[in-house]
Parts: sequence; C-alpha cells; structure tokens
Amino acid sequence: MNDSSSGPGDSRVGLLSASAVRKLATALDLRPTKQRGQNFVTDGNTVRRIVAAAGVGPDDVVLEIGPGLGSLTLGLLEAADHVVAVEIDSLLAGALPGTVAAHAPGRVAALTVVEADALKITALPRVPTCVVANLPYNVSVPVLLHLLATFGEWQRGLVMVQAEVADRLAAGPGSKTYGIPSVKMSWYAATARVGTVPPSVFWPVPNVDSGLVSIVRRPAPQTSASRAEVFAVIDAAFAQRRKMLRSALAGLTGSSAAASAALEAAGVDPQARGEVLDVTAFARIAEQLPSRA
Repeated sequence: MNDSSSGPGDSRVGLLSASAVRKLATALDLRPTKQRGQNFVTDGNTVRRIVAAAGVGPDDVVLEIGPGLGSLTLGLLEAADHVVAVEIDSLLAGALPGTVAAHAPGRVAALTVVEADALKITALPRVPTCVVANLPYNVSVPVLLHLLATFGEWQRGLVMVQAEVADRLAAGPGSKTYGIPSVKMSWYAATARVGTVPPSVFWPVPNVDSGLVSIVRRPAPQTSASRAEVFAVIDAAFAQRRKMLRSALAGLTGSSAAASAALEAAGVDPQARGEVLDVTAFARIAEQLPSRA
C-alpha cells in the first residue's frame, strides 16, 4: 500500500456527471478532437461497471492511458491503491490533479500524472499491476502492444475500445474479424470481449458502440524464433487477406518455393491462409525462415 494518509474506501469519491464533464470542458475551453479520439464518459454507473469488471482492488497500482477529464480516473481511485495516469494532452494532464482534489480530496496523493505519449513511454514512476483505460480507436492496438512489450509486470487489464476493435482484439482463428491485432495480442495474453458500452454514455456522443476487452497475460509461445521474426511472418501473412500462405510469404522467404518448403517444415499446408492459424503456428513458421538457417 502507499504511504498516503488515506486509502481506497477511506473517503467517498464523487464521480463526474454529464453536467460536470461539460462544466470542466467549458472551464478549460476544451474542444474534443477526433484526431485524439476524445470521447469522455459521463455516466458514473458505467465507470463503476468498468472498474468492477477489471477486478481493481486495494492492492492494485493501475496504469490508465488517456484519462481525459478524469471520469474513469476517479472510479479507479475509489478502488485502487494508486493510479498512474498517462495523458498526452498537456491541458488535460495539467487539469487532472485539480479535478481529483475537488471530487476526491482524500485520494490526491494516490494519483500520479505522467504527461507523455503512451506509444513512446519506456519508464513509469510506479510498477503497474493492471491496465484499465478508455482507449481512442485510432491508437488502441499500437498502444496495447507497446504496453505489453515494454512493461512486463502488469498481468491483467480491461480496455474500452471501439466495438469493431474489440472484436478484432478478441477474435480467434477462422473468424471474420481475426487478423494481425488478434494474433499479436495472443502472443502476450488471452483476450475476451466482456461487454458493450452504448454511445449515449459519452460526450461527444460517438456514432458506434464501444466494447470492453479483458486481457490476462500468459507466457509467450515456446519457440526459438524471436518475437520480431514471428511478427514479421504475421504481418506478411495478412498483408493481402485471402492469399495462400505460400504466396503471401514469398517476399519474406525469397520465393514461393522457399515459402512452401518453410511451411511444410513447420507442418502447415502451403495452400492455407493466415486467417486459420494460431500464434503457435506462426511461431513454427518463423523458425523455418531461410534467414535463420
């Protein structure tokens, strides 16, 4: 636990209502931008639902990406030991401590704000145990893959993303939405779609539903190939969907014949398509790349 004078549950946290969100935005002269995917949660029940689904408890140090105006941050502070909030927008990063002081005065010391691009951070002031975030759709997959690759300590997470992205993150081999995000996420973790969030709980109101995705870290596949080698095979396999693997991997191996030989050595049908393979099959293929010989 941290050494602040109060811990989770010691003082009531006032979550942000729709009117409070708009009042904050007005005070900051904030105009939400599509470029940064700024859609702020305005419903306290949704916030508490997310925190509960994430299983956040009094021993957790939560890494939150893109706290925005602080809607989810306040809910996390109500349950967690500490929240490290990474915010790229300097205006929002500067305002967040004041919002917490106003709505959760007993939990001010439990918040650390890091003004940074989540795609570029390589160090954190505290070791996170879990990640909980409302991620903008345009960077959600790269951010998650970066956090998984860079910070190995956190073991579980729950993210809210655009519904279509949620389906891709949680898809299994053979499904229509299975692709590069699905396979690369499965290198690090087991994922599952665990809920839907309607547009009406956001401001501005988006034109699509959002989905909740749970993340539970697991060991990477046992393989002699590096992650970079496996990911190169995944990228090539999905570069042109519905293409046979022997053709899709020809550029990576040097020729269609070399690709066929590598696939056969890995126990994969050269006429198969990437959409039917799991991450362990991609790892076996990577082990057979001519460049590794």
